[in-house]
Amino acid sequence: MNYRTLREMLIIDEGIRLKPYKDSVGKTSIGIGRNLDDVGITKDEATFLLDNDIKAAIESLDTILPWWRGMSEVRQHVIVNMCFNLGISKLMGFKLALEAMEAGDYETAANQMTNSAWFNQVGARAIRLVSLMRNGK
Repeated sequence: MNYRTLREMLIIDEGIRLKPYKDSVGKTSIGIGRNLDDVGITKDEATFLLDNDIKAAIESLDTILPWWRGMSEVRQHVIVNMCFNLGISKLMGFKLALEAMEAGDYETAANQMTNSAWFNQVGARAIRLVSLMRNGK
């Protein structure tokens, strides 16, 4: 079987949609006819998407906040986690926290993270990230 030909045929017949859509029978689908309602995605596919999203968050941070690489690895994980969760635009709203991080004042950064709507919205995640920012471990 010529896999490439089959693949091209399916792309022609299904189309490529990069955002979820309802197919002809009302099933939520994405990509090239992937039925999310009945099939979903595999763990490998989810991990692949995660890896791409982590890379995108890191690229955003490198472009907009190049100083972030000077923090400890634990604190780098915190800011990437926040960027992943919020997106770079909303992360940039944490002006005082980011200024404190850049200055190495992690106590103030943690306090600023706590004094945000985000902190109340994400619960245990925020509590953990604030602790990691504050303590570096």
